[in-house]
Parts: sequence; structure tokens; C-alpha cells
Amino acid sequence: MSIQEKSRSRGLGITLFIVLLMTPIYWLLNMSFKTNQEILSGLTLWPNDFTLDNYRVIFTDPSWYSGYINSMIYVVMNMAITLVVALPAAYAFSRYRFIGDKHLFFWLLSNRMAPPAVFLLPFFQLYSSIGLFDTHIAVALAHCLFNVPLAVWILEGFMSGVPREYDEMAYIDGHSFPRFFVKVFMPMISSGIGVTAFFIFMFSWVELLLARTLTSVDAQPIAAIMTRTMGASGIDWGVLAAAGVLTILPGVLVVWFVRNHVARGFALGRV
Repeated sequence: MSIQEKSRSRGLGITLFIVLLMTPIYWLLNMSFKTNQEILSGLTLWPNDFTLDNYRVIFTDPSWYSGYINSMIYVVMNMAITLVVALPAAYAFSRYRFIGDKHLFFWLLSNRMAPPAVFLLPFFQLYSSIGLFDTHIAVALAHCLFNVPLAVWILEGFMSGVPREYDEMAYIDGHSFPRFFVKVFMPMISSGIGVTAFFIFMFSWVELLLARTLTSVDAQPIAAIMTRTMGASGIDWGVLAAAGVLTILPGVLVVWFVRNHVARGFALGRV
């Protein structure tokens, strides 16, 4: 096979992959601009009766747009808590050796391997007892159980790649540890922090089981609201499709802003 034939075959394969990848997204976008009658009437590749009513419902109905606000609140809270906890923990694992460090590291990862359903009942009972049920901090703390081990594992790989001489030079220059860690060390692992923030966001944004169980009204996320769209007239497919499109957008924006960090992270880090 010649070089041109190989290049043509590779291009055809990539094109086919992109088409298969984008087909569900296009179909979701296509449905979001249709009425329920057109969606249920048959197969159409584009809206015959183009409408924005589905998006209008989401932006005007508090039960819909409040779900996006709730999701963003607990996702941001989870990212902040996870990074604050994981950064010093990962530094300790990368710089110090102590009795049981490998066992502790494995125990952290074992929490990440467990399915969320295992922790539903303990979290539900605990939060109901202390008054945290149906609050944003409840979901954020529950997600920390899975995101902190992942964050520590990723960050430890990046921190281990930074020579210890930087730490020693900072101490010789008279830097305190907090100043060295924030001003010198964290910028050196910015790619690792970007990759970690990306995975934290993605897990919290798409996680449904814990978020739905630990909330009921005030802090209900958009993922839970989308599973409760059944009304007297049936499922409102157009509104559900519009909500799906708007749910994808935050993830796309996060990928766009951290794309350089993610690329370097996949090339250099543990990911």
C-alpha cells in the first residue's frame, strides 16, 4: 500500500469516527428545535417546524434553570474542596516516605473504585441526621469521596516529576512553605492542576445517583430534573432535548479553556 493510499485510508477512518461521534449530538440538537408532535410523527433530518419554545421553557421555568444553577454551585464547591485537600496530600506522597504510605495510597484509590451506590445509604442517613440533606454542600462533600483520591493520584504523578532541588533552593532563599507552594510549586504543575480540575468537573457534572438521592427540591441538579420530565401528557421530548444540549455546553467550555493543560497532562502526567 502506497503512502497516499495509507493517508487516504487514515483520513477516511478519521472522518467516519467523527461522523459516528457527532451523530447523537446532532440528533439531540435537531430534536431540541422540534415540537413534540413532529418528534413523535416520524423521522426527519431537520426541523420542518423550527421552534425555540423548548429553550424558552428552560430559561423561563424556575424548575428548569434552577437545576443548572444548583449543578454549577455544587460542582464549583467540589472542585475547590477537592483541590484544597488533594494538593497538600499529593505533595506529601510525592516528597516523603512514611510507614504505610503505599497502603494508604492504595486505600485512597480503592475508594474511587467503589460504585457510588455503596455509599448512598450512609450518606443519606448521615445528612438527614445533621440537617445537610437537600443542600449543595451535601452533594459536594459526597463527590469528594471519589474526586479526592483521583486528584491525589493525578497530582502526585506531576509533583514527582518536579526535582526536589526546587524545594531545597526555595528553603535556602528563605521562602516559607506556603509561599513556596503557592508562588513557585503550583505554577510548575499548572498542567496537572488543569487536568485534575477537568476530571473533577466532569465527574461531578455528570454524576446522577448521589446528586439525585441527596437532594429533593432546593438543591436538585439538572441531571435529576431531566429524569423527572414525565407529565400528564407524557414525556416532553423537545424540552428534554434542549436541556441535554445546554447540559453539554459547560463541559465543552471547560474542555476549551483547559485544552492546553489537558494535552500536556496526557503527554506528561499520570493520566
